[in-house]
Amino acid sequence: MKKYSINPHQLLCCLLLAVTIIGSSCKKYLDINNDPNRPTEAPINGLLAATTQNTGLNVFRVANAGPNYYVQYFASPNASSPTDIYDRVDYSTLWRNLYDNMTDLYDLQELSIKLNSSAHLGMAKVMMAINLSLTTNLWGDVPFSEAFKGDNLTPKFDDAQQLHTQCITLLDEGIAELRKTPTVSVTPAADFMHGNAAASSAAWNTTNRIWWIRTAYAIKARLLQQLSKTTGYSATAVLSAVDSAYTNNNMESRVTVFTLRNPWAQVARNQAGLVLDGWLSTQFINNSMNANTASQDPRLPRLTNLTRFNDYRGTRNGVGRVGTGTTNDECYLVLAGFYSGDASPLFVSTYEEVKFIEAEAALRAANPTRAYTAYLEGIRANMNKIGVSATDRDAYLLRATVGVGSGALTQARILEEKYKALFLSPVTFDDARRFNYAYTGFQLPVGAILTSPIRRLDYPSSEKTRNSKTPNVGALTTRLWWDAN
Repeated sequence: MKKYSINPHQLLCCLLLAVTIIGSSCKKYLDINNDPNRPTEAPINGLLAATTQNTGLNVFRVANAGPNYYVQYFASPNASSPTDIYDRVDYSTLWRNLYDNMTDLYDLQELSIKLNSSAHLGMAKVMMAINLSLTTNLWGDVPFSEAFKGDNLTPKFDDAQQLHTQCITLLDEGIAELRKTPTVSVTPAADFMHGNAAASSAAWNTTNRIWWIRTAYAIKARLLQQLSKTTGYSATAVLSAVDSAYTNNNMESRVTVFTLRNPWAQVARNQAGLVLDGWLSTQFINNSMNANTASQDPRLPRLTNLTRFNDYRGTRNGVGRVGTGTTNDECYLVLAGFYSGDASPLFVSTYEEVKFIEAEAALRAANPTRAYTAYLEGIRANMNKIGVSATDRDAYLLRATVGVGSGALTQARILEEKYKALFLSPVTFDDARRFNYAYTGFQLPVGAILTSPIRRLDYPSSEKTRNSKTPNVGALTTRLWWDAN
C-alpha cells in the first residue's frame, strides 16, 4: 500500500478546516442540544481556511460540472451525453456547494465585524463576490439578500443585474477593508488563496494582503468586462481596475493545498483508472490548438497526452469515444499535465486573464498599441507559466496568425488566445456567450437538442422542490441580461 506523508502546512490547514466544519455545522442545521462547554462559533482563521479553499474548489466545480463541455474543452466519451448535447442537467450538488460556501462567508463577515477584523472582513467580501458571480452567471436570478440568516426557508430570487452590481460593491468594500491596518492577526497558513505557511502574520500583512487587493481588482476588471454587450459597459472603468490588478504571475490567486490532491488531478486519475473522465474535445485539440499541423500550439504537450498513434486526437462533442477508452486512442487530462498534476495549483484568477481583459478593453477604447502589448503579454505569461521554452514561445509570437501587429488586432483574435490561455477556467463560458461562440471551427454538438449554443442552466431540483419562488426556465438558449445580443 502506498504511504502518503503530510507536511506541517497541510496538517495545520486540515486541522483548521476540521475546526470550521465542527464549529459551523450547528448554525447551518440545528441549534438544539448545544453543549455549553463546547464552542459553537468557528474560530475566525478556521472559517478563513474553509472559505478560501472552497472558493478555489468552487471554481473547479463550476467548470467541471458543465461549462468545460459547453465551451468544448471537454467532450464526453459517451455518445449523446447530456452535458454534450445541451440537455437539462440537475446541478443540485453544485448549487449546494456554492451556497454552503457563501453561508460560511456570511458567517465570516459577521464574525469579522464582531471581532473588528478588517482583514478577514475584506477577504470575506472579495470571496463572496467571486462565489456570487459564479452563481448568478450560471443561473441569472438567485437568492442572496434573504439567503443566509436561516430564518427564511424560501428566500426570494434577487434580480441578476442587481446581483452583478452587488458583486462590484462587495469588491469595493473588500478593497476598503483590506487597505486598513489589520487589528486581528491573520494566520497565513489559513489563507489558502494567498497565504504562505512559512510566513509570519506581519509578512502576510505587508505582502499577501496587498495581493488580495490586487485580486479584488482583477475580479472587478473581469466583471466590468463582462458588460461588453450592454449600454453600461465602460472600457475606461475596466482599464482603471486593470491598473490596480496583477503586474506579474506571482500575485495571482491560486489554491495549492488540498485534502489529498488538486481536483483536476483526480479527473486525470479517474481516466488513468479506467473511469472515463477528462476527455478533450475536437474543438480544443484540433481547431484551437491546431494539433498535428505546422501551426500546432507549443502548449499542447504540456496539457495532454500523445495517443497510441503518436499524435493528438480530440473527441467530437455528442459522438463519444472512437476507441475503447482503455487503449489511448484519444486525448485526456493527464497527471503530467500542468493543470492536472497532484500538486498543480488551482487558479482562481490569473495575470494572463488580466492582460487579455486589458487587451480587449484597450481595443474597445481605441488604444490599439496598449491592446496589442497586453495581448502579447497575456500569451507570453501563460506560456512562461506552463513551461513552454523561450524559443518555442517566441516563435509562436512571431507567427503571422498570432503576431498580427497592433493595426490588425481584433476582438476575435484576443478571445481566441484567451480561450487557450484560460484552459479549464469557468470564465470562458462567460466569454463564449459574449463572443456568441464564434471560435474558429466551433460547431454544435452532434445530436444537440438546441438549435444554438446553450446560454444558461436550469435551476436545480433541490431548489425547485423546497422553494416555491424558484423561477421557471424556458429554453436553455434564453440569454442572461448581460448576454442580450
